[in-house]
Amino acid sequence: MNNDHRLRQGVERDARGFDRAQRRQRTVLAQARFLGTLGLMLVLPIVGGAYLGLWLDERLPGYSQSWTLSLLLLGVLVGAVNVFLMLRD
Repeated sequence: MNNDHRLRQGVERDARGFDRAQRRQRTVLAQARFLGTLGLMLVLPIVGGAYLGLWLDERLPGYSQSWTLSLLLLGVLVGAVNVFLMLRD
């Protein structure tokens, strides 16, 4: 009788663990959303830095394209840090 009780408890525990694992499993839509978010977190700082740098270069004559290149590189750095921090969690 005691062995049956232990067996039943073990099966119930395994079934709860299986249900929990199924609920945590990512769907294709969730994975696509995650990858899209990663892409945006990388691309938006780069594009934003390039546009801000271009705007500053147009407003401040004589500096050629130094703002554009500097802020583009800063955008690459910020985007890479964003992706790293998101993947680390």
